[in-house]
Amino acid sequence: MCAQTGDRSFRSWQVRHQPAELTIVGFMARLFEIHPVDPQARLVSEVVRVLRDGGVIAYPTDSGYALGWSLGNGAAIARIKQLRELDDTHHFTLVCHDLGQLSQFVEMSNPVFRAIKAATPGPYTFILPATKVVPKKLLSPKRRTVGARIPDNKVAQALVAELGEPLMSSTLLLPGDDEPLFEGWMVNDRVGSAVDAVVDAGECSSQPTTVVDLTSAVAEVLRLGAGDVAPFE
Repeated sequence: MCAQTGDRSFRSWQVRHQPAELTIVGFMARLFEIHPVDPQARLVSEVVRVLRDGGVIAYPTDSGYALGWSLGNGAAIARIKQLRELDDTHHFTLVCHDLGQLSQFVEMSNPVFRAIKAATPGPYTFILPATKVVPKKLLSPKRRTVGARIPDNKVAQALVAELGEPLMSSTLLLPGDDEPLFEGWMVNDRVGSAVDAVVDAGECSSQPTTVVDLTSAVAEVLRLGAGDVAPFE
């Protein structure tokens, strides 16, 4: 996380929150108020428990908030598709802690490995061939590819580290919106009744990731976003 974004997130979080606590809001999602710079381990563990119990969460990244669920939770996919009105061609994303974890789930040549290493952690989503470890439901049906990223966000990193495996993810870009949701209170207000937990860590960037297809010898930028495209041109 860049210093400017981190400071802004901290100020936003600090203004709105008393010392972190777990809040239950009627029949809404469980609301976890987590510090954006120094995530509280107890609350991170509680959120991961929701994931392991089959829940869907909304959580912050370095490019807006996202929806997250555990790798083996096939039932979550229908919920995500309904909420975001997605078709079967949509690429879901593996959010990984580091390159070591990423390499277990996607195929990377040495040049691709070096390119991703130089660009991460950061606001990129890479389209890569999936290994057999990735469930078929999560793959692009025609190409057997999957989106993958290593975000530069302390809360997202803490969640993936505690989970011990990649977090399946989809940008929290709702139908009719032009940009992802980027503030915790906004996320809770818009999707609190559709997910099992909301991780409120204040404000994060509203710019989406830069999407780069690395499945062939020549990199192809599929979407311009927060990440610099120069290394892939």
